[in-house]
Amino acid sequence: MGPDEFSFLARLLRRRCGLSLTPDKKALTTRRLAPVMHRFDFKNMASLIGELRLGREALADAVTEAMTVNESSFFRDAAMFRTLRETVLPRLAAARRGDKRLRIWSAACAAGQEAYSIAILLSEMGLAREGWNIDLIATDLSGEAIARAEAGRYASCEIERGLDPHAMRYFRRERSEWLVDASLRRMVTFKRFNLLDSFGWLDEMDLVFCRNVLMYFDTATRLDVLDRIADTMVPDGLLLLGENETPGRAGFAPSAEGPGFYAKSRATILRLG
Repeated sequence: MGPDEFSFLARLLRRRCGLSLTPDKKALTTRRLAPVMHRFDFKNMASLIGELRLGREALADAVTEAMTVNESSFFRDAAMFRTLRETVLPRLAAARRGDKRLRIWSAACAAGQEAYSIAILLSEMGLAREGWNIDLIATDLSGEAIARAEAGRYASCEIERGLDPHAMRYFRRERSEWLVDASLRRMVTFKRFNLLDSFGWLDEMDLVFCRNVLMYFDTATRLDVLDRIADTMVPDGLLLLGENETPGRAGFAPSAEGPGFYAKSRATILRLG
């Protein structure tokens, strides 16, 4: 792949999904796109790029999905989920006791492990049995990932990553796979969604999980996404980022809950109010 071809691909991916692709990622890009070349019967990268230049939408979708990271696991970052279980969710439940409503968004949810982990915590709290209205929305750019998440089927190796024996009661074995219990699947609304698109359908979020995705954006895109996330959140809501991520100079400040938790800054609350 020559410099001009790589530059075209980098621009395409930035426009479509915000991915910041630098020249040192050329070898990784070639590896990621090898299955796409095989699927569409291209003999070399130049042919693939040539078709992309013609505006082949199905090919552009396949390239974008191949280049975005769809890696996750159940209860990823155990300390964060422990804080959610012991501190954050009980505090939110107490604060929302009057209207009995929680709205949670898992952005870039991959194959659904994060969303189902949240659903397990909520199920353990028994809020649904008390008549709570819980909106647990999970989105991802990848249609393939969303289809997997909706199916709720996981290989044994995926189940073994992060699930303790107690949580296994929410899964049942079917041949070589494990199926998420129907009660959890009913709790989550999965939707294909690009973080570069309008957030107009999202509002009054108590918690937003946007973990391990902003690191792949350039600074301008990252700040834009964070500003728009802030617009969707209630004043006392929390943003959860990956353990190696920070919002930078966006309108969030570290929260007392600990690493990875961010509250909207006072300036942001005043601006949005």
